[in-house]
Formats: sequence, C-alpha cells, structure tokens
Amino acid sequence: MLNKKVKGLIGYMFVWLIVANADGQVIEGVDYTRLRSVDKTFDMDGTDVFGQRFPAESLTIVDPVTGNKIIALTTSRHSSIKIYQDHPNWTSDGKYIIFSSNRNTLAGGNVTFVNKDAAARKTRQFYAMSMKNQEIVQVTTGNGAGDLLLAHQKNMAYHFRGSDVISLNIGALLADSEDGKVKDSASYEQLVTSIPTELKPGGMCLDFNDDRIYFSTREGKDSSSIYAVDFSTQKTIKLATVPFRTGHFQANPFKSREIMYCWETGGDSPQRMWALSIDQKGKVLNRPLYPEKADEWVTHEVFAGPDHVLFNVMGHIDRLRKNPTGVKLLNIRNGEAKLLGQAKELGGYWHAFGTPDLKWAVVDTFNGNIYRMNINTGDLKLLTAGHRPNTQSPFSSQAHAHQSISPDGKWVLFNSSMLTDSDIMMVALQPETNY
Repeated sequence: MLNKKVKGLIGYMFVWLIVANADGQVIEGVDYTRLRSVDKTFDMDGTDVFGQRFPAESLTIVDPVTGNKIIALTTSRHSSIKIYQDHPNWTSDGKYIIFSSNRNTLAGGNVTFVNKDAAARKTRQFYAMSMKNQEIVQVTTGNGAGDLLLAHQKNMAYHFRGSDVISLNIGALLADSEDGKVKDSASYEQLVTSIPTELKPGGMCLDFNDDRIYFSTREGKDSSSIYAVDFSTQKTIKLATVPFRTGHFQANPFKSREIMYCWETGGDSPQRMWALSIDQKGKVLNRPLYPEKADEWVTHEVFAGPDHVLFNVMGHIDRLRKNPTGVKLLNIRNGEAKLLGQAKELGGYWHAFGTPDLKWAVVDTFNGNIYRMNINTGDLKLLTAGHRPNTQSPFSSQAHAHQSISPDGKWVLFNSSMLTDSDIMMVALQPETNY
C-alpha cells in the first residue's frame, strides 16, 4: 500500500505532466505546437491579454444585389465596432485599422451596438487589424481605454486614464507583436500630462498636429466648458463656455487648431453644428455653422477637406419634409451650402463621408444600403446593400454604418448587421478597379 505522501506526490506529478503537455501542445505523443494559435480563433476563451494575436476571420462575400465584393473583416459571435467616422480609423501609415470589440469577454456578442452603458463599454478593448492579411492584435487592456484617439502624424494613440493623458506607442507594440516579443502594457505607455482632477473630460478629439487634446466638461445641467490640454506646456486651458451640452468633438483632419462639435440633445438640436478655432495669437473664435430652420433636423456632420463639411438634413418623418432634405456640403469659410441629393429609400440618407478632393461622397440609408455619390454631378452608384436587414428605423438596434474612407482613397469601411449584430466590413470605393 502507498502512503498518503507518496500518493500525493504521484498525483502532483500526474497533474504536472498534463500541464506540461498542455503548455507544449503534445498530446498522446503528437506535437501540436505549430497549431497552437488555432484555438485563438474568435477568442472563445474570452481572454484579456495585451498584445495577443488572432488569426484572420475575414470572409469575402459577393454582394447579391450589386455583385461587388465586400470583405467582412470580423465574423465572430462578438460585437465589433469601427471608430466613429469623425475620428481617424487607421494608423497614420494606413497599415492597420483600429476598432473596438468585446471579444475579450466570455459574453461574446451579448453587448449590442447601441448599448451605451458605461459598464458595458469598459468590457470592450481596442484591436488593430492588418490591412495586409487581416490578422488581429489586442492593443489595450484592463478597464478599457475609453476614447482612443489615433494620432494623425505618427503611429501613436492617446487616451485619458482618470485625469492623466496617456500616450500609447501602437507602432512599437505592433512590431513587437509581429516578432512575438510583446512586453507589458506599461512599456508602450507614457504619461504626457495631467488635467485638474475636478474636470471630467467628455467628448474629445486630438489636434491635427498631435499636440493637443480638446475636450468638454459639463458645467451643471445646462452648460458645458471646452478645454484644450497642451502637451508641450502641460497646461489645461479653458477655451469657451456654452449654454448647452456638447458632443461629437472632431478635429479638422487637415488643419491645426480648428475643431467642430455639436449641440448634443440625443435628437434634434436648435443649432447642431459649431466650430471653434484658435489663431496664432491664441484668440478663440467660437461660432455656429449652417444656421438652422426650426423644422430642420441636422445631424452627422464630418469634415470633408480643410474647408468643407458634409452633413445630413434628416427627412425621416413627415414634418421635416416641408424643406429640402438630404446630404449637404458646407463651405465653412463663406457659409455656402449645396444640397447634394436625397435618397429614394424610406427615411432618406443618414451618414456621409467624403474624399478630400471633394470628388466623392459615400452615403447610406436606414436599410443599410451604401452608395458612392459624385459630389459634382450627383450621380449615384450602389456599392453594397442590406446591412440593416428588416429595419427602416434609425432607432432599431442594428448597426449604424458610420462609414469612413481609407487614407489612400481605396476602401469604404463600415459597420454591418448583415451577418451578426455588429461586424466591420469593407468595400472598394471604385469596385470597377481591382485592388
């Protein structure tokens, strides 16, 4: 008979052998080490591991309506969402798409696209996807990065952690991940500066020069203050106070010291679009853009070139159709606005994004059809259809396209509910050209 001590030792050795074999991926004498990344597909374990890599899950589909090829970049059970259209979606070199996903959680796809709960957002992490082979790398960890602001000039990103502004060297992280030599997350981070602890930064954006973050803080129920945190001086500067809630901050992606933001109500606003600029002497100019009529509903503004903005005048309910509705192009220097057209589909257009040369716009509708529009002629080409199946409402839970155009002008990136609640897909801006 074996005594308890010997039995315990044998048991320990048995468990150790199982663990050792698991780590070495050797099972019943067969070495599976070379295939050990396969079980990362879709990350079914729900792991939060900084720098971990996942094989591509992309799927090329021939659009049944247009015949164009669309690439579903994400296809897992999780909720994957592109960065909002008024911020950069690609690293500055154009080689990676940065997106958020809850694939780090076991819950998988249970957090839907429209879930705005703060606790749910904290379960999401940011990931980088290679434009070359669609492989995925996790680039944030822990309680989440909040709003991750991609730099315009270099492969960096910035975000708040409490009152601290943190920089993340995405370029170094992706290079180390490629080589299988990822360090701990702190090795890629640097404290840039801190803001006063009483300020609670809301909607924010990064200056085109990558040297300032603009953000807002609520001042009671009916007003907001807009601040700039300057990286070089490490000062936090109040720029303006306005008597409404602000949101949708976006930096002019072609010109420094100029931002656009909105009067945020969650619906129609008395005066939606505002611009704030700072001249070389530090003088602040805060002004409304496109004065609205009482029966106009303006939404989804985005810069198009250094001097123009695309936005939508909604036409999804009867009372709004007393005025011309649809996508408009606004010259923010002289105030001239040009109506580009309105969709035939129920509800009309929803979002728009344009090329810097003001030649092309990409517009979508509530049923998830995405069109290429010639800004000069108004000619339309349907790129892909059916990405919000079985709905015509902007208030349903299906994905908002929030389409963006790649820096090289070749691809349209958008959210889709064609396959799951929220995937990220891509279609060629010029599908008649083979990329």
